[in-house]
Amino acid sequence: MKVTKQEYARRRSNLMAVMEPNSIAIIPGAVEKVRSRDTEYPFRQDSDFYYLSGFVEPDAVMVLLPGREHGEFVMFCRDRDPTMELWTGYRQGPEGVCANFGADDAFPIGDIDEILPGLIEGRERVYYAMGRHADFDAHLMQWVNAIRAKARTGAHPPGEFIDLDHFLHDMRLYKSAAEQRVMKRAGDISASAHLRAMQACKPGMFEYQLEAEILHEFATHGARFPAYNTIVGAGANGCILHYVENASQIRDGDLILIDAGCELEGYAADITRTFPANGRFSKEQKVLYNVVLKAQLAAIAAVKPDNHWNQPHDETVRVITEGLVELGLLKGSVDKLIESEAYRDFYMHRAGHWLGLDVHDVGDYKVGDEWRLLEPGMALTVEPGIYVSPNNENVEARWRGIGIRIEDDVVVTKDGCDVLTSDVPKTVEEIEALMAEAS
Repeated sequence: MKVTKQEYARRRSNLMAVMEPNSIAIIPGAVEKVRSRDTEYPFRQDSDFYYLSGFVEPDAVMVLLPGREHGEFVMFCRDRDPTMELWTGYRQGPEGVCANFGADDAFPIGDIDEILPGLIEGRERVYYAMGRHADFDAHLMQWVNAIRAKARTGAHPPGEFIDLDHFLHDMRLYKSAAEQRVMKRAGDISASAHLRAMQACKPGMFEYQLEAEILHEFATHGARFPAYNTIVGAGANGCILHYVENASQIRDGDLILIDAGCELEGYAADITRTFPANGRFSKEQKVLYNVVLKAQLAAIAAVKPDNHWNQPHDETVRVITEGLVELGLLKGSVDKLIESEAYRDFYMHRAGHWLGLDVHDVGDYKVGDEWRLLEPGMALTVEPGIYVSPNNENVEARWRGIGIRIEDDVVVTKDGCDVLTSDVPKTVEEIEALMAEAS
């Protein structure tokens, strides 16, 4: 299930292959962050650093030096420390990084001030993501300025900084077979969590109790952390796009919108399902739900090579606008309503985003001011929705407070796409049957 050492090595080689001659790439890892006083947030490695190494300890820096005689992959990491390891866990140390992660050379992170300037000196170009790591930016400029100060003695400082993100993030956009297998497993675990929540739901519960069912299922299957803050919105809370309080009591007649996905081996799943708390959709809930489902299915059908990124979104806009007109929530010509973006009162977000090591993954959506064409290996979400604000006085009261989103994860294939999260039911009939079995 895991990405292999060989694949990490190929990624580094592929990146170095697009770097200019006589250059250096510097990629800092993440650092631990204080949560409160004497506790830290659970550590999560920087996605770019992880993509190139698979290394999950804090306080590490990767250096790539194409063509270096003594090895192209250099790592700085925490040294072995038996006393600290007794308190905070085993460390690889420089020896472990070479033996287990393929580094050609590795040094204690405490030696970086002495060693890294010497690796930078003489290189024409530095590939680095300036602006994303403020503290490290300052250190890097100190090292470069120290080299510049020695120019009269023959030191050769780099003459150019090049944004590393442009090259690395384009690589990350295309998921390998191994990545797709991990993402499929993350989707399967997340799907089982949504099934569990649907089966557990009863009016009178609190939103956080459904969140607990979700998180329990994640952890039981080896995914200890969610990929993002879980959304459990009952009733009108489902109309708040990023609702995370999850503290309200669930009432009979509410729809429940759950947006939740686990993180597995660094990769994110992202699923949304909307279902009735009492197991039966009301008439208004059902017709609006079917509009969203029709929009999602139309968008998934548009996810295929040579269609551009925005075509699935365009499909959702047309289907949702037509549905809102048919139900009387919008009035006028469908084409004119789309042109004026009148649908945005009910559908105010995009139909999806890239997915991978980050839940909103990296990669350009446009190339040369044109929407990017979809290609095999790209992974994205498809997640249209309709949200009728409880304060929308332009519609009848029976529609107000209904929030619906349906989201799946898909990977583009050579002739269409694979849905990674298809194990969660999403038709009205399937959802009602599942909940009836559990009651």
